[in-house]
Amino acid sequence: MTDGHLTDRHLTEPLLAISGLSIGLPVGADRARAVDDIALTIARDEVLCVVGESGSGKSLTAHAVLGLVPKGLAVTGSIRFEGRELLGMAEAERRRLRGSRMAMIFQEPMAALNPVMRIGDQIGEVFRFHGRADRDGQRTLALLEAVGLPDPALIRHARPFQLSGGQRQRAMIAMALALDPVLLIADEPTTALDVTTQAQILALLRSIQAARSMAVMLITHDIGVVREMADRVAVMQEGRVVETGVADEVLRRPQHPYTRRLLAAVPRLQPRPDRSAELGDTILEGRGIAKSFGGRGGLFRPARRVQAVAGVDLTLRRGEALGIVGESGSGKSTLARLIVRLIDADAGTLTLSGLDGNLLKLGRGRLAPVRRRVQMVFQDPWGSLNPRRRVHEIVAQGLLAHGVDRRTARARVDELLALVALDPSAAERFPNEFSGGQRQRIGLARALALEPELLVADEPVSALDVSVQAQVLELLADIQRKLRLSILFITHDLRVASQVCDRIAVMRRGVVVETGPVAEVLFRPRHEYTRLLLASVPGREGEGEGAAGV
Repeated sequence: MTDGHLTDRHLTEPLLAISGLSIGLPVGADRARAVDDIALTIARDEVLCVVGESGSGKSLTAHAVLGLVPKGLAVTGSIRFEGRELLGMAEAERRRLRGSRMAMIFQEPMAALNPVMRIGDQIGEVFRFHGRADRDGQRTLALLEAVGLPDPALIRHARPFQLSGGQRQRAMIAMALALDPVLLIADEPTTALDVTTQAQILALLRSIQAARSMAVMLITHDIGVVREMADRVAVMQEGRVVETGVADEVLRRPQHPYTRRLLAAVPRLQPRPDRSAELGDTILEGRGIAKSFGGRGGLFRPARRVQAVAGVDLTLRRGEALGIVGESGSGKSTLARLIVRLIDADAGTLTLSGLDGNLLKLGRGRLAPVRRRVQMVFQDPWGSLNPRRRVHEIVAQGLLAHGVDRRTARARVDELLALVALDPSAAERFPNEFSGGQRQRIGLARALALEPELLVADEPVSALDVSVQAQVLELLADIQRKLRLSILFITHDLRVASQVCDRIAVMRRGVVVETGPVAEVLFRPRHEYTRLLLASVPGREGEGEGAAGV
């Protein structure tokens, strides 16, 4: 068989057939095999979504298909592609298949793209490697145009850091499509994107798949994406495929207990019960908060100032959770950092109950009382914890800085770890010994150490699997009830916002365009932008739910 000359038998058999695939783990790992005797098939012109939590083996399965499993991990079984056995194939031949007949879109384009090479050169390198040099650059331009990038003639001269997250992902898709592969593997291609960009990327993938009659293996933990994209679904748990079938059947009538738990953990777009009678007086009030950033000129950015936050007003009551929602670049994270004084505002006033003066204008030497009362939980549980310090040092850091003696601080650390449902033995370990959800619990314990009245949470669950996400959100709600904590919750996930928050403020380009109770904003939206965000939530139709008036 040669490329482009398929026999009838090859047209009727699965494009990809995996059987008995096992991938071992090093001695001392939490289980013997990362992937344990699995079987999967993908037909031509089909989208198979492989679903599961982190550590389920789904990404490693995809890497095995491409021959990218880390050295030292034993791979056994069979992977047949277009009727040819891939395991045991010569590496030079595997390389020829990668990019030409099969290609991959990675989860994090900034890690997968060369940061110093221009986008056009990186796509051109794919052509050159496979002996199809694009000397006049026209095929590269056509690809950039096909994936919906604005002004391809300029984009091809850009480096990755000059593009937005959605643009980088489109550039990755263009590279993957360069040689017209028949199998496209997409590993969590929309996880880090906001809902509108996510919707655009999914629509792009679907249209390209249909136009080119490709098979797509889509790795994801987002059930909304599965509802939007899948023809069939395979559910993986701890290295095994526990359920597989037609997408509609698996999602509506799951058979395996793990699949049912996974679906039950998905947040739904539904309002939190009205808690207004339980809330106290105003604890935080802001008026006219503004912040702009200066930028140097460049290929895509003439020298100018960007108004990140433009005259925002907000109020927050004691015990209330206020959600700030919007796309990347809307200014919501900048607003959070202004409130906790990680950056300085250009204008505006911010008053904290019981504190004299404008919080935004307090000198650094006068912020100690504010630090005790206002704490922050960051988005990235990997990057926000010092990898060289043990957990008890991380959690106790704020206590020691405020004069608490070490013995008292250590006792408080044990209490805090219990509060966030971690075993006390966790105190002696380092952050890299924990899962993402456990690290986020450590970050939460650190933020609660000084018994704050206000917690600013910046995308605290966006990087977590749905089941872990559900546990952290339940934990936050429980802590809020126990401590009567006020929460400013930054998120791009409207489902999460609807369950966690009492009120929502929608931000766009630095401005709050709509605010009000969850039931009003998400189910009777007044602003066109709010309706756009709601329409972009993946898989809403499959939930059988919908916001009135959208």
